Amino acid sequence: MKPSMFNVQVPLPERHEVFLMNTFSDAQLLVSADVAALLQRLDTGGDAFNEEERETLDTLAENGFVVASREAERRGLDEFFRSVREDREQLKVTVLTTLQCNFACDYCFQGDHGDHNLFAQKMTLEQAAQVVAWIEERLDSLQPERFILTLFGGEPLLNLPVAYYLAERCLTACRARGIEQKVSVITNGLLLTEAVVDRLLPCGLIGVKITLDGDRDTHNRMRPLRGRQGTFDRIVENMRRVAHKVPLTVGGNFDESSVDSYPALLDFLREQSFADAIVKVNFKPIIKTTPATPKGMIPLTVVGESGKPLNGTCMTTAGAGNGSPCDSCHFVDEKMAFLRSETRKRGFPTPDGVHMGPCEIHRKHAYTIGPDGSLYACPGFTGEQAQSVGHIDGRHDEWRASASARFEALAAYKNCGDCSFIPVCAGGCSVASHTELGDMNTPTCHKGSFESALVQLAHSVSAAVVS
Repeated sequence: MKPSMFNVQVPLPERHEVFLMNTFSDAQLLVSADVAALLQRLDTGGDAFNEEERETLDTLAENGFVVASREAERRGLDEFFRSVREDREQLKVTVLTTLQCNFACDYCFQGDHGDHNLFAQKMTLEQAAQVVAWIEERLDSLQPERFILTLFGGEPLLNLPVAYYLAERCLTACRARGIEQKVSVITNGLLLTEAVVDRLLPCGLIGVKITLDGDRDTHNRMRPLRGRQGTFDRIVENMRRVAHKVPLTVGGNFDESSVDSYPALLDFLREQSFADAIVKVNFKPIIKTTPATPKGMIPLTVVGESGKPLNGTCMTTAGAGNGSPCDSCHFVDEKMAFLRSETRKRGFPTPDGVHMGPCEIHRKHAYTIGPDGSLYACPGFTGEQAQSVGHIDGRHDEWRASASARFEALAAYKNCGDCSFIPVCAGGCSVASHTELGDMNTPTCHKGSFESALVQLAHSVSAAVVS
């Protein structure tokens, strides 16, 4: 027997205990220091255990803290990732209704603010009909229990006819097959109305994610309209009007100039009448588009020969607010820990920073569809046509087939050695690895952030036990 390579622990001196977690089994225990020492003895080859210690080791083995061998555990890890990839329980499709946007965020990489709405792609109703036909084929071949449709962009509500068409036609297809449909919307919130929500609720709308980049003044500086007018007040009013109808998730993007404004935003949200309708709050660092990378900003941009960013997904709102790990890709460790703590102080749910994945890029039956019908393994790759893994019309292109094979073989975690966080990280964000390191199979490591989040989780569990 050996201790699992996925064991992590946090000493809790004030309780004279140790928080044990296994990131593979997700078992979490508060144990005495003697139990932690017992695992250490086992790891160093000890085998002279008394009856009580053997009973303890048996209990630890039942929870995944003790395994037969590291070799068997690695085989189990590979099988876990295979099962994640092949899971047929749900079909998840993210559709970019348009790459157009009505905002002029300074950190946006979707092209020139002045002309992007003129030239950015926008899905037509004819293309939407092709998308529905493609989804119907997937539903028939996969026969999932659930179908999850995420409307995304750009700003998806700039193309409401397509958004409504997709939600309603897919609902008809799901009902005909006895499949449950759920719909989520990722929006900047400016065009969010009761009418939009009322139209989508019968289609299975389960949540809307909205981005607020700090308190009123900071948000208005970071996310203005194209004429530089502020957007905060209108977005908040829209949230107030729909909050009694649909759960809301609040996302936010920070840099060093804005991060200190988030406690004021959280205080403001806590005071609102719709505070209890906010089911999750999650912040992440800004994706910086310029070659120079100031401290605290993360480069994640694909540029063409002209030096301009290629048109792609609005990564400022990546993730549907339902636990998607993309919400926390490339986080700045110290600031993420600070914001998680501040969010919890106000009583808002937020990801714990430990349970992060594997993300949907590792799932065969999760797709992103661009406005032109191109298929991608992840929204973050829609900025690169060369990373398209297929097309809804079934066309066969050698370069798409090559991209599909690359994603099928994706396994950055195999380069992570014996890191305890592999089951919840899988080697990090593939978009970041590809863009920053030139190889999506090279891990992007944020072990420090996981360790910081683990400490917070340990104290949270400890406090819950006390209460």
